[in-house]
Amino acid sequence: MISIIVIVPLATLVLLTLAGVVVLERSYPPQGTVIKVADGALNVVELGRRGQPGPPVVMIHGASSNLEAMRQPLGEMLARNHRVILIDRPGHGWSVREREEDSTPDIQGRMIAEALGKLGTGPVVLVVHSWAGALGARMALDFPQLLAGLVMLAPVTHPWRGGVGWYSTAVTTPVIGRLLAYTITLPLGLALADSGARNVFMPQIKPDNYIKNTATLLLLRPREFLANARDLVTLKAAVAAQAPRYGEITVPTTVISGDVDKTVSTNIHSRPFTAAVANAKLIVLSGVGHMVQNAAPDLVVAEIDEMIDIIDQRAVAAGTGH
Repeated sequence: MISIIVIVPLATLVLLTLAGVVVLERSYPPQGTVIKVADGALNVVELGRRGQPGPPVVMIHGASSNLEAMRQPLGEMLARNHRVILIDRPGHGWSVREREEDSTPDIQGRMIAEALGKLGTGPVVLVVHSWAGALGARMALDFPQLLAGLVMLAPVTHPWRGGVGWYSTAVTTPVIGRLLAYTITLPLGLALADSGARNVFMPQIKPDNYIKNTATLLLLRPREFLANARDLVTLKAAVAAQAPRYGEITVPTTVISGDVDKTVSTNIHSRPFTAAVANAKLIVLSGVGHMVQNAAPDLVVAEIDEMIDIIDQRAVAAGTGH
């Protein structure tokens, strides 16, 4: 009798979750082109036109999101004058990774580098936010020939005190984690999505319809939620391993962070990173939180344009062009 009392509600939640996944995927259908890479396939959306002057701008989102978080407003603004390439990180949005454990910046950076090679982009300006700050730093170490420049927005770069949210830890626990992902994650996430987004934007105000416009609810699909959780719980060890190498980075780098970011501390991450990287430029915005690209898009675009202008000038001086 007890087993029936337990099994029936769990089975009901599983069925509701599977039905919810169908609804979410119909509400937020795939956008862009899928590029097959080793151990996965990456969803890529291109904005602007090929042949625009200067290197392409490649934009990579952070945790708990997808490429749509980089499209609005920043990607669309940049696309007026540049070729812009938005990529769903492996396991997020409509990108797929075959192995759940492919969660670290080095592995995901390798997959993205392979995709860029297949796109034939040449060197790019890589724009990364939050979790992807660690990925951008890693790509600057592992694939410097692919990067003409690196722009980091509220990046994670160093280990921090404590861990990550308890639910992410729970979901990565063997057996119980998958049970949570396929039963209560979706209904719980639907209830908490709005308040969670508001907290990430603080002290700025979350834009109207942000969750809908950025397809954020795709995160609640079990396979993506599991991937996101593993990304988070393995990140601290990954940045601890790569941080001692940051002095090797030679790619032109600009870091833009807010001084009241409660999600990724500027003092723990951006300041020590720019101190370690030769000639890195640090901009700390007063009164700005974690969502730098939404709080100050004009400034971010201006900094990217300035970097591209410098890259172009150097290319002309060297006689290489683009």
